[in-house]
Amino acid sequence: MQINFTKMQGAGNDFVVLDETRTLLNLTAQDYQRLGDRHFGVGADQILSVRAASTPDVDFDYVIHNNDGGEVEHCGNGARCFVRFVRSQGLTDKTTIKVRTHNRVLTLSENANGQVTVDMGAPIFDAAQIPYAPPREKPDWDYVLSMGNPHAVCLVDDVEATPVLTRGPMLQANAAFPNSVNVAFMQIVNRTEIKLRVYERGAGETLACGTGACAAVVAGIELGLLARTVLVRTHGGDLTIAWDNSQTNAPVMMTGPATTVYQGTIEL
Repeated sequence: MQINFTKMQGAGNDFVVLDETRTLLNLTAQDYQRLGDRHFGVGADQILSVRAASTPDVDFDYVIHNNDGGEVEHCGNGARCFVRFVRSQGLTDKTTIKVRTHNRVLTLSENANGQVTVDMGAPIFDAAQIPYAPPREKPDWDYVLSMGNPHAVCLVDDVEATPVLTRGPMLQANAAFPNSVNVAFMQIVNRTEIKLRVYERGAGETLACGTGACAAVVAGIELGLLARTVLVRTHGGDLTIAWDNSQTNAPVMMTGPATTVYQGTIEL
């Protein structure tokens, strides 16, 4: 089967984007693995499927698979690429759209300056909803929450000296996280700036992670260490995260770049 795809990236977090608005491709886990494979496929952190709206209150459905073939709940950098894709492909002329993910509705806006802002929804702190089973002993992380997907946030003195590639998978395997977890390693530069590396479920360390950036900033605000608007510096680029924790159920707002790399066709 030949399929058309678009390769995109947001702050270095890269994606294969598929248009399934007219016909579902019915891809298997092995197909997603092939698309995400950097040696035998296209190569990507995640594969994003743009699908027709399943309910009248949204413009599109948004389905995300990691490059290991597993479906995941949320991807913030992918959401920015999503709105850029549907506008460039003529699937909508709206500058602000609503999309349904696995477990929430997101509002995505393309700004006049080329940046994209995503209403990421409110963070989730309830352990059962994350899901999270707090250990009896002192944990090897500083904060746990969900941004539609689970995150463990670790405060570090020097993010570049942190053994992310070994500590990340070790924490993911901890029994406290029944659905595994994304692990964010945050170095606080000052109250309005952090450095961040994230080890993601099913993808390993990525150049940027939108939900990880949101989770890290929310954790920092909750711990009294950060202001309500923070510049997040990742290996792939900068993101701006804003959250007003004085308001009940306030959404986390993420702003950053979204770029088309190329379009192509692949035989699966």
